Amino acid sequence: MAEFKIVIANPKTGKCVQKEVKDENANGLLGKKIGEIIRGELLDMTGYEFKISGGSDYCGFPMRQDVPGTGRKKILTVKGIGAQPVKKKVRKGKPFQFYPGTRQRKTVCGNTIHEKITQINLSVLKEGSTPLEEPKAEAQAESKPSEAPKTEEKK
Repeated sequence: MAEFKIVIANPKTGKCVQKEVKDENANGLLGKKIGEIIRGELLDMTGYEFKISGGSDYCGFPMRQDVPGTGRKKILTVKGIGAQPVKKKVRKGKPFQFYPGTRQRKTVCGNTIHEKITQINLSVLKEGSTPLEEPKAEAQAESKPSEAPKTEEKK
């Protein structure tokens, strides 16, 4: 019984939408790899096509496309997902000096979706007839309290 948080990025609008997927819909994602294209019917979104662009496991380690399998591995990386340039503190001049090309050992997840993955990142390739975003008018009406007239007394 798998459960995932799906983050769907729409490059046309520049916005992301989060959804939760459980049970049989989530089981359809197991075994898929980063870079694969999935149909929207798998997630109850007819007409859409998505590309799996990444994800993270229950401890927050990112998935990486060049690491095969489902488990975690420590890799030696120069750049890419999970890696940042190495900083060294300098007393005079710049506060930090960057050393490009320095290799770092990082723990990352494999490129295959399994039960311990909690978040999956998707990007929209083909849009369907219904919009991904929820209507904003209803959300604002629920969150906005009714305003009462203000009465101030001066003494």
